[in-house]
Amino acid sequence: MFPKTKKTKNLKLIIAFVIILPMLLSTSSYAIPNFARQTNISCSTCHYTYPELTPFGRLFKLNGYTATGIATIQSSYKGRTNLNLVKEFPISATIQSSYTHVSKAPAGTKNNTAEFPQELGLYLGGEITPHIGAFVQVSYDDQEAAFGWDMTDIRYANHTTIDSKDLLYGFTLNNNPTLEDVWNTTAAEAFPYVGSGVAPGPDAGVMIGSDALANQVVGLGAYSLYNNFIYGNVSLYSSTPQGGVYPPDNNSVNTIKGLAPYWRFALQRQFGSQYLEVGTYGMSTELYPIGISGKTDKYTDVAFDAQYEKTFAASSLIAHTTYINETRNLDYTFANGGVTSDHQKLNTFKVDLNYNIPQGLAFMVGYFNINGDKDPVYYATRTGSPNSSGVTLQVTFIPWLNTQFAIQYVAYSKFNGSSRNYDGSGRNASDNNTIYMNSWLMF
Repeated sequence: MFPKTKKTKNLKLIIAFVIILPMLLSTSSYAIPNFARQTNISCSTCHYTYPELTPFGRLFKLNGYTATGIATIQSSYKGRTNLNLVKEFPISATIQSSYTHVSKAPAGTKNNTAEFPQELGLYLGGEITPHIGAFVQVSYDDQEAAFGWDMTDIRYANHTTIDSKDLLYGFTLNNNPTLEDVWNTTAAEAFPYVGSGVAPGPDAGVMIGSDALANQVVGLGAYSLYNNFIYGNVSLYSSTPQGGVYPPDNNSVNTIKGLAPYWRFALQRQFGSQYLEVGTYGMSTELYPIGISGKTDKYTDVAFDAQYEKTFAASSLIAHTTYINETRNLDYTFANGGVTSDHQKLNTFKVDLNYNIPQGLAFMVGYFNINGDKDPVYYATRTGSPNSSGVTLQVTFIPWLNTQFAIQYVAYSKFNGSSRNYDGSGRNASDNNTIYMNSWLMF
């Protein structure tokens, strides 16, 4: 229909914006403002409630954050464009402040804790060239009292055709496994989207998305989306410790041996006002807990997920679920007496439902369950069990698209292995129930 020139490609992109924009403008959301400045469209086009991506938001990310709707600075040499730079400097900032109340504060700790700020985030994001874009976050953390390197996702994206159908393909350089994902079922951007930095939390957790990997690695991956239906992604990660010994040496902790592969495959389909995604993802990570040689601990995570969306005249309903099975071969930990068996399993299951209404309110409810093999040495609990479960309830008020106020309640039915007296000193799971209030401003 169109000859393949740069102008017609831009025309098709503009047409896509015009077609999709009216369908999405009725939803409430907010996001980092530099993307809105670059595209010249509302944050609600890409997000239901940040960071929940709409269908258009997922394509924006997969296309390398490169869609622009404002004037650019351009130059060319011998017919080839060698500069196409957006005029707006792509920076924005967020500030989060919060208040936390725990049903019964752990012994020796203060209750009713205010955090100001809980986090201050500085963002660089948007198009670098017509095919390369980035999302970069540097954050100030109140407990560290310092700025640190946070999320980073740099992408190259392009299109071709196979059998007359579109193939979107690209590469991602990022620092957190699952950050490259575009669905809100994986760890980097899953519900709950805000949470207390001081409330007690379960000790056990799977490796994928853990602190041992998030922002402590670098991964290079390739991805593709065929006919807006079949998605695939494979990435390889290596350790890049922040704030520790560099290069890693005998004093380093949690250093990846070789490369750690991450994979992601999904099918998606839009059915009128309904959308469904089903998929699988996983990672194989072999770590030196201490040093860079000798025995290792190996973690293999295999996960399944699904996401459902239903849009109404002026509201939306979104559901997410994920199940992760982790197999652990803990040769290093076993050799050093840290576990009674070198073979362990840990499973996590999460499901949440979010309903957004046009008055600027979002209601969210989620259930989580962690369960695995008992080990009285590996898990420092009365029962030697890692099991924890509970429910998270949240109401979010969004008076403007770049402002949110949230109140959240986390209720535990089981914590670190038991409902009652889980630590052997009389503390119950419900003692950790938490009321959390958060304000999040973006500008």
